[in-house]
Amino acid sequence: MSTPFILRPIATTLLILAIIVLGGLGYRLLPVAALPNVDFPTIQVTTSYPGAAPDVIESTITAPLEHYFRTD
Repeated sequence: MSTPFILRPIATTLLILAIIVLGGLGYRLLPVAALPNVDFPTIQVTTSYPGAAPDVIESTITAPLEHYFRTD
């Protein structure tokens, strides 16, 4: 299978150069966005604690929920 490539080294070199040039052109023509449009999953949670102060809600409800839902 390699005999034609060994017998014709100039043709082999030109074929390889053509493949490299066409690969480079094809790579440059790929549709790649710098900032792709990605929809990240979100969760919305609504809590209420009637009559409580904001700092109480933050420490007793919001902070534990944020800790529970944190993914990083």
